Amino acid sequence: MANKITKLFNIKYPIVQAGMVWNSGWRLASAASNSGILGLIGAGSMYPEVLREHIQKCKKATDKPFGVNVPMLYPNIQEIMDIIVDEGVKIVFTSAGNPKTWTSWLQERGIIVVHVVSSVKFALKAQEAGVDAVVAEGFEAGGHNGRDETTTLTLIPIVKEQLKIPLIAAGGIATGRAMLATMILGADGVQVGSRFVASAESSANQAFKQVVVDAKEGDTQLTLKELAPVRLIKNKFYQDVQELYAKAASVDELKALLGRGRAKKGMFEGDLVEGELEIGQVAALIHDIKPVAEIVDDIMKEFEEAKKQVANL
Repeated sequence: MANKITKLFNIKYPIVQAGMVWNSGWRLASAASNSGILGLIGAGSMYPEVLREHIQKCKKATDKPFGVNVPMLYPNIQEIMDIIVDEGVKIVFTSAGNPKTWTSWLQERGIIVVHVVSSVKFALKAQEAGVDAVVAEGFEAGGHNGRDETTTLTLIPIVKEQLKIPLIAAGGIATGRAMLATMILGADGVQVGSRFVASAESSANQAFKQVVVDAKEGDTQLTLKELAPVRLIKNKFYQDVQELYAKAASVDELKALLGRGRAKKGMFEGDLVEGELEIGQVAALIHDIKPVAEIVDDIMKEFEEAKKQVANL
């Protein structure tokens, strides 16, 4: 299946495995790449030398293209970028920051740059900054959420209307039907996150994976907009956040509750009570934990079947 995205990344299918904090280590990224899609290591939960180790292990585990997702709000960003260049990574997805800061620097070193956005305004800023492609992520997603709560169904055609570079859809995509739907709306490919959390190769704690599988409609909620909007499973920590909101808490009070390591505690260590459990709305459609290769196969089979059904409408 050749198109703009498969050609840009030199992959078989126009699917990107999202680089999620505490979920996307070298095992997930290499398994994704070996399955014909683009695997991403999530640098957001890694110290620089830990990232280096994951990149090196990923290179040994796959001879296919893979990349690194880098949230740009971290203080050691220069060290992270230097490691990416040193280790010969050729694809970087940036998020949570100004794409002008790093795009040219990375491209001058032979690296393809993709930026994650949540609105047409920021998609156009990313295009102006010279990125090679944009990921537009709707309100349904677990992370990288926008404060405007624009859904994927609405966001993709709005962005497509004005964007000239390749567009990757994200947010609420875990099936072949959703992949086809967003591509009909104008996307050139998709980024899938939550479905790969519930994979055998994800670095998420098994207890968190099971919570994702057990999630039903309405079990998640977008919150913490004053800090960085995320969609959370409604556990005790989430309820504590809501109680602070009910008291008209300040940003400092929210930061104090969040503290340090809350996401690690929940998703990586499996504290389902006090941990931050980030996942997309589409968790309600995820019913099992499978190897990445099977997930990709399921998505592509459903995608092809859905194309035939659409043709017969």
